[in-house]
Amino acid sequence: MSTPVDDPLARERSHLAASRSALRAMREDVEALDISDVTANWVNAEVLARQIEERIKALADLSETPLFFGRLDYLHAPGSEQAEGAEGERFYVGRRHVHDHDGDPMVVDWRAPVSQPFYRASKKDPMDIALRRRFGYTGGDLTAYEDEHLSDPAEAARTSKLLQQEIERPRVGPMRDIVATIQPEQDEIVRSGLSGTVCVQGGPGTGKTAVGLHRVAYLLYAHRERLARTGTLVIGPNRSFLHYIEQVLPALGELTVRQATVEDLVAHVEIKGTDDATAAVVKGDARMAEVLRRALYSHVTLPTEPVVVVRGSRRWRVPAYELEDIIRELLDRDIRYGAAREALPQRIAHAVLVQMERSGEAPDDRVQDAVARNSAVKAAVKAIWPPVDPAKLVLRLLSDPEFLAAHAEGILDADEQKAILWAKPARSVKSARWSTADAVLVDEATDLVQRTHSLGHVVLDEAQDLSPMQYRAVGRRCTTGSATVLGDLAQGTTPWATRSWEEALSHLGKPDAVIEELTAGFRVPTDVITYASRLLPHIAPGLTPVVSIRENPGHFEVRPVSGTADVVAACRESLRHEGSTGLIAADARVPELAEALKEAGLPYVGPGEETTRETRLTLVPASLAKGLEYDYVVLDEPGAVVDGEPDERTGLRRLYVALTRAVSGLTVTHAAPLPEQLG
Repeated sequence: MSTPVDDPLARERSHLAASRSALRAMREDVEALDISDVTANWVNAEVLARQIEERIKALADLSETPLFFGRLDYLHAPGSEQAEGAEGERFYVGRRHVHDHDGDPMVVDWRAPVSQPFYRASKKDPMDIALRRRFGYTGGDLTAYEDEHLSDPAEAARTSKLLQQEIERPRVGPMRDIVATIQPEQDEIVRSGLSGTVCVQGGPGTGKTAVGLHRVAYLLYAHRERLARTGTLVIGPNRSFLHYIEQVLPALGELTVRQATVEDLVAHVEIKGTDDATAAVVKGDARMAEVLRRALYSHVTLPTEPVVVVRGSRRWRVPAYELEDIIRELLDRDIRYGAAREALPQRIAHAVLVQMERSGEAPDDRVQDAVARNSAVKAAVKAIWPPVDPAKLVLRLLSDPEFLAAHAEGILDADEQKAILWAKPARSVKSARWSTADAVLVDEATDLVQRTHSLGHVVLDEAQDLSPMQYRAVGRRCTTGSATVLGDLAQGTTPWATRSWEEALSHLGKPDAVIEELTAGFRVPTDVITYASRLLPHIAPGLTPVVSIRENPGHFEVRPVSGTADVVAACRESLRHEGSTGLIAADARVPELAEALKEAGLPYVGPGEETTRETRLTLVPASLAKGLEYDYVVLDEPGAVVDGEPDERTGLRRLYVALTRAVSGLTVTHAAPLPEQLG
């Protein structure tokens, strides 16, 4: 049946059906590949089979996810001379490339250069685009479209209704991609080059997390071979957050990006203990790096005796002063402790070979290797440059006051040394009650001994909560690569929270990074962000407040209550709306609220657990709310959120985070007085 010429929506639906059919054919072609005769051995066969399996997954057609979301009609063929009468081309912009059996594109990848005007073109700079068309979907069905005639001076610029609807669309389940709604200022960050590090300061609802994830997807598209060799990593603050974002990159066809927390990166020892705030601040201070370096290299001892190597009937003597020169040279080169230790026997052997040559012998590399393995050389190396276990080194520093004092002199004062010493020294690495901050110290010591493997690109989200030593741990993972740093100084909720991005980037080892600021709030309602911004003068003076660009002001209410029953009632009201609801409360109040929800027969899940159409309520401890979003939020007892932290500033920052998790509506419930900073 032919499509009516005068029915644009029907034509677009027809193109969608044809594109889905083409994608299915692409998948079937890959599934039909026979690799039995093209691999030399079973290892190659396994690698190729895994690559094919990943390709098949990447070509999955997700029924609820639009295959394309936009169309661009160029005035001229892209890349051609814009000659009079030259015919333009039409491109459908989607999450992945789809072509027909002749190889002609049915859908172009949103990351392709030809797609860029979909995000950047405007009435002022149409970028050779005659028409930009956006599509609206219900489920997986194409139900609407909206046109902008960018090159028509008679048509006034206007706000896209479909764009607003997509931004405000209710959500259930994990975070989704924003390829259909990327804004020009976001797109500029997304498409920035691989070689440079970018730091994005973004308030709530500005899309900084999505921008960081989409930048990874873009870099994998633009530099796939390089990043396939060097690797990419997304670092989040906790497991709940990583679970929330884990579907974004697979939905864009990227299946190989590893996700981890900082704790995962430094898991050299088992975390069994915690630090008080004072100890954690000192252990997280960048000065600890020098304390560790001093402690490690204190094991190197300058020789007082020569090394005598016996080979056959000859004895070769390397005097102590020559050994000392070798050792000082290795120390001056500032190479890793372990690498220097491995080089030392070869240096001693070379000194022996020089003597052999002077005596008329002609030794080769095999002789040098044999001398390096000589028992006298091995004994000297063990005495001069002994092996050091990083965890044992940190264990001794935190257990032995004299050892710590010797290597922290002039760096940490007496009170700081006392703060980090264990009250009860551990007997062994395994029995020690290591804290998260201790594990970071072990990671630093490990890197001093042996260089940490560097990746091609690292995304660090919620970075404002990292200590200087944690920044160093992340920086070690991208010394030869680049990074995308995402955060909001106003949301720092640790005692060691970042004071400035310049300082943080210095600890990361990326002092030349470009700092970008996102201040347009796409996901947070005007009334909600205005209320939350009352806290900014108290928690981050001088920071630019987020300005919501949402046309829908959203629902906002501050409601006095008399008990948990009223809080449960507020949750029921929110659940009458479409989408997800989060009940956020001070950690100490979560058990009481959980019991109240259970007694009321209101099902809920915890952060990190999957919501469903039937269970759309999540009970969220305030300490885990960062980075999460819900269509509707009920915030229980703001005063208790503030009081749950060790100091008022941290408590107010935690409250700011909790207040800004809502996308469509916020109800603040309180029986106790509100913090005075909320006015």
